[in-house]
Amino acid sequence: MKRVTTGERARLTALYGGLLLFAGALLTGVVYFLVKEGLYSSISLAVTGTVPARRLEELPTAYPTAFASAAPASPVPASQAPSGAAQIPSEVLAITRSVSGAAESAALERLLTVSLIVLLVYALLSVVLAWWMAGRVLRPVAVITETARRLSGENLHERIALEGPPGELKRLADTFDGMLGRMEGLVSAQQRFAANAAHELRTPVAVQRAAAEIGLAGEPSPERVARIRAKLIEVADDSERIIEGLLLLAASDQGLRERRPVAVHEVARQAVDALAAEAAEHEVTVSARTGPLTVDGDAVLLDRLVHNLVVNAVRHNVPGGRVEVRTGRGVIEVSNTGPDVPPATVPLLFEPFRRLTERTHAPGEGAGLGLSIVESIARAHDATTEAFPNAEGGGLTVRVRFGAKG
Repeated sequence: MKRVTTGERARLTALYGGLLLFAGALLTGVVYFLVKEGLYSSISLAVTGTVPARRLEELPTAYPTAFASAAPASPVPASQAPSGAAQIPSEVLAITRSVSGAAESAALERLLTVSLIVLLVYALLSVVLAWWMAGRVLRPVAVITETARRLSGENLHERIALEGPPGELKRLADTFDGMLGRMEGLVSAQQRFAANAAHELRTPVAVQRAAAEIGLAGEPSPERVARIRAKLIEVADDSERIIEGLLLLAASDQGLRERRPVAVHEVARQAVDALAAEAAEHEVTVSARTGPLTVDGDAVLLDRLVHNLVVNAVRHNVPGGRVEVRTGRGVIEVSNTGPDVPPATVPLLFEPFRRLTERTHAPGEGAGLGLSIVESIARAHDATTEAFPNAEGGGLTVRVRFGAKG
């Protein structure tokens, strides 16, 4: 981990330092070029204006020869010639050029030396500042990395809680904290699911064992054997429904392998017809308003989604209650009367094995997987599920919204 952080810091240092060094070298070159372009004419004007011509005439004739090597390759342009140059003898002009050329060479040499020294110091400072800056920039990344390395199932409650002004790294840390929150919720739900599944499956096994050990003890009569046989079959059916529900929940959580157009409104009508007898047994009236709704998905899973919605609305109802099924405009909605549902309890109903009331193990009672399977199938079809208590008549309204073709 430290090697990764150091490597990123070294790369950022090279990038920042290289940019700063390039900028410094470019600035030095521009300054040198600009100074060199106007330096000779500036020195010539300064020499001519400062030293009178009569004093230049008194200089030894050896000076022109001495300064000849320092004279520029081309004479001063007429436009840059000093004022009064026409009255100055040629010997004086030669001496002026020699002095100006020597002064220019010395100034440029000095400028170049000082510039290179300053550039070297600037390069060293750039590397130090770039290293410090890279460390400051990567510090939140190191915190995030260390937190991710330290996480496990026991400390998912930890958060980065990065402090600082809004920015990309602050948003990254906040996103990471949000992800940890979702992971914590999923792990907690998984743990509750495992515990509830074990409890739900252990109960039928205990009933079967008790029925076999107590009911068949001694020499049971044919009537007792028949009752025990019926009880064992009932418990086995209950266990089978739980296992089928768990398998369906696992299959829908894995997503869809292929999609085909499914007429959900027809599936809803078939579900209402299939549950008519059970609705009559519960003294519940079921009505359907099925507008066109076609969805790309799995026909078996969508059939189970609709079936679970309707059967859940029928079973969790009151005598004389009603169930309304509506489809259309990308939505399937099932509303039922029944007991009042506290708003805080609604989100919990979508968790596996969660019920509004305690389980009584009565005949036909579900395992508490109905709405969990609905939400899982909806998620596999890129749909959203929402539920809310009814304002009048009690009960619940569950709505599945997904992109529809019709």
